[in-house]
Amino acid sequence: MTLLALARGSLANRRAAVALTVLTIAISIALLVLVEQMRSQVREGFYRSVSGTDLIVGAPTSPVQLLLFSVFGLGNPTSNVSWDRYRDIADQPIVDWAIPISLGDAHEGYRVIGTTDAMFEHYRYAGGRELQFRQGGPFTDLFDVVAGARVAERLNYAPGDELVLAHGGGNVSLHHHDELPFVVSGVLAATGTPVDQSLYIRLDAHHAIHVGWEQGRPRPDAMLTPEQARASASDHGHRHGDGEPGRDKHANEPGQDRDEAHDHPHDDHHDDAPHASNADIAAPGPSLQPDEISAFMLGLKTRAAALGMQYRINQQRDEPLLAILPGIALQQLWRITGLAEQILRVVAGLVVLAGLLGMLTALLATLNERRREMAILRACGARPWQISVLLLLEAAFITLAGIAAGLLIACVAQFALAPWLLARFGIAVSFAWPAAWQWLVLGAIALAGVLVALVPAAMVYRRTLADGMQVRQ
Repeated sequence: MTLLALARGSLANRRAAVALTVLTIAISIALLVLVEQMRSQVREGFYRSVSGTDLIVGAPTSPVQLLLFSVFGLGNPTSNVSWDRYRDIADQPIVDWAIPISLGDAHEGYRVIGTTDAMFEHYRYAGGRELQFRQGGPFTDLFDVVAGARVAERLNYAPGDELVLAHGGGNVSLHHHDELPFVVSGVLAATGTPVDQSLYIRLDAHHAIHVGWEQGRPRPDAMLTPEQARASASDHGHRHGDGEPGRDKHANEPGQDRDEAHDHPHDDHHDDAPHASNADIAAPGPSLQPDEISAFMLGLKTRAAALGMQYRINQQRDEPLLAILPGIALQQLWRITGLAEQILRVVAGLVVLAGLLGMLTALLATLNERRREMAILRACGARPWQISVLLLLEAAFITLAGIAAGLLIACVAQFALAPWLLARFGIAVSFAWPAAWQWLVLGAIALAGVLVALVPAAMVYRRTLADGMQVRQ
């Protein structure tokens, strides 16, 4: 019988203790692999959420907070940016596109973002991929809403469905805007980013549902009806495709001022939208151009100008603003979380060490029980080094089995955590095999498991045949 067969038979005879030892090592390996895999996957998910955006601008706050609430839907702005200041920056020649963002409303726990068609035209993710519509399309009426893939899936929404927004972020709904219902115009394709967790409405519609609010409370007598809101949008030249309320795309043409641009006929809504009566159109409500927005994203004609543009915005004193580079802000976020990551790594390493020491304890504890077994093997002609190698083989089997089981547990945990991360943070975590350096670490752990077994192997080597045959009282 070979040493491998002897080792396998010996482990089978002690399968309960061996199974517990393997489980201990497996859990420690799973923790070590899972910490590293989730760390790298979450970072990749954050990076893929914002691509092609050169600057994000908001009211003065910390760069990380501005990044989190504007891109990842975490937290809220401390203050707002005036519309005039936004227009001053967006109209600069170096700016290629601008995406305004207004927050403050929610629907069934999902964030509602007031924006323009520029969001669907210019926002990029995952290295430059464009947003695509799975169903329907962008805004065609003032009270249209575009749903993210996850929102539509969870709430079973499709184009044509009606919904009511609520004032307040997240799950806190302070007031429902029942007087101004919205209709789903489109559903975005899945992106694996926080876009999937949001609903998008027109910026002027976001302002319309808050007309008549004073100090955070609604005044029913001052609130707009849908017909009044549509009449106001039409009266002030709100065009589908212009991208921003109150801004005509002909306004920048040479030799033509804003008043002349408004003389061009246009249609603000599609054929199926409800039409206002003549009386309503004759008496439109207030302007739906917002006074403030929460933040805005900028794309520049040349990326090399980002640092200069950032410096100029941050140095303004008439209305202090904060402009951040998304990549730099993410690096700051990683520095903040870096200590926690290092602590998790150390804890995972200590758990692996505890697992190996547990295996050593199990091998040492069984030595006295196996004294006669060792003596019989010696009597059958086995040499001391062969018995020592037998223990090393057993330790190798246990360690390798623990590593294999740990990898399996880590894979299962990744699949189990992926839906939670997607639902909670809008970050898609895909399955990934350990990197090359992680395989080297696992190989080092396997070698360490064999080296740990050198202690009982050396003890067995020193024992004599007579010692093994003695009967202890």
